[in-house]
Amino acid sequence: MHTIRSTLVVMDPQQSEEQILSRARMIASATRSHLHLLVCDKRPDLSAHLEEVRGALEKEGFSVSAQRAWHHSPHQTVIAAQQAEGCGLVIKQHRPDNPLTKSILTPEDWKLLRYCPSPVLIVKTATPWASGTILAAVDLGNSDIEHRVLHAGIVSHGHDVARMSGGTLHMMSAHPYPMLSAPDPVFQRKESIEDFYREQCRTLQKEFGIDDERLHIEEGAADILIPQVARKLNAALTVIGNVARTGLAGAMIGNTAEMILDTLESDVLVLKPDDIITHLEELAAPAQGPQEQAALSSWPYNHHNHRL
Repeated sequence: MHTIRSTLVVMDPQQSEEQILSRARMIASATRSHLHLLVCDKRPDLSAHLEEVRGALEKEGFSVSAQRAWHHSPHQTVIAAQQAEGCGLVIKQHRPDNPLTKSILTPEDWKLLRYCPSPVLIVKTATPWASGTILAAVDLGNSDIEHRVLHAGIVSHGHDVARMSGGTLHMMSAHPYPMLSAPDPVFQRKESIEDFYREQCRTLQKEFGIDDERLHIEEGAADILIPQVARKLNAALTVIGNVARTGLAGAMIGNTAEMILDTLESDVLVLKPDDIITHLEELAAPAQGPQEQAALSSWPYNHHNHRL
């Protein structure tokens, strides 16, 4: 997280700004990154307030730019701005969806988690990160190189947040129930499965200084256990990976990050594997043509006062 140079802050006129701006201030202060404020809306009457927020943050010493834009849908607007501005992080406040609506339409927050190439921080609570618990949730059942890199990234981001907020880093993984029919004897007994998962954690524990008391290996489904462990620890932030699964498989199986978004009682930072990031950047590239760039730059207050 310390490598972030520009952060996209999605402002929602229908939600309080206090929580999201609090997170943006802390991250910008710790990383010395630029803040780009974005309102995904066509209405010009929102420009004056956005300029007020930009000006207030600038007076506090932050490097800030601001933009009102619309590009077909909220998540597409965010992704277009993220790509155009080169933002290494997107911050957005969570908007809970009606269960009936969610059963028919894919929530916009889910779409953002699926398609945004950069890490996405979903702000859900006012719980301060300072001196709080940061939970890094990894899926150790996938041990290919891409997932190992993702696991390291999840724990590394959690470690960075814990350091800059004076918090405590915990790590967890959910493991499957034992199956007597499993071809590998390790996965036939709960004790041997847990031992296997704990052994998988040793390298990450050593690299990021996580003792056994802050390691949580639990039996069951990740989408159920992650919110439970986060609630038990009173976590301020949960860091998780997302495979960005789409299509029929995504609809039937679901992505853990999406499934737990409403049930988690903490902020959630979502990362993706490198190969998926590359693919999503390729998908997003056509949206950066001249017409789209003009639409994204339609608002006159688009300042770039980068901090020296």
